[in-house]
Amino acid sequence: MSEKETDKEEKKPIIIKDATDLQRLRLEKLMKNPEKPVLIPERRKEKTLPPPPDFVRNVMGSSAGAGSGEFHVYRHLRRKEYARQKFIQEKSEQEKLDEEYQRKLEENKRKAEEKTAKKRAKRLKKKQKAKIKAKIPKTNNTESKSSQSESESENDAEHSESTTEKEETKP
Repeated sequence: MSEKETDKEEKKPIIIKDATDLQRLRLEKLMKNPEKPVLIPERRKEKTLPPPPDFVRNVMGSSAGAGSGEFHVYRHLRRKEYARQKFIQEKSEQEKLDEEYQRKLEENKRKAEEKTAKKRAKRLKKKQKAKIKAKIPKTNNTESKSSQSESESENDAEHSESTTEKEETKP
């Protein structure tokens, strides 16, 4: 009975709702027979065209004295040359885009480095301030504030005296 139940479960169609179901189905299929070799496709080779011909014999135009059979030869040579030029153009465009992409990556990396360096400097500065503050005891800190306020009041008094002296010396 258990065999019949498992057969029914296997025969039951599996409905694929999303990408995870599809992936799970493929993995289950692979794992049914682990000894079976898996074909992994190789990477496509880069397309290359043969170099342009060094010397083209039978150079002729589409008409101008060419026989009826020569036109097809001309058309074939022309098509090959146009394909070669198109390939060269696409390749140069791709190289240009790659170069621009690399330049942009370098620029983004440089900007990120500058930003992190700036933040690092800010953190270190804040850390140094905290260390200096921690070294000075709190009792000295209040005394220094009171001494600063006393020195400021003395400076104000001296300044007011000097201004009154200047006003008295003026006739």
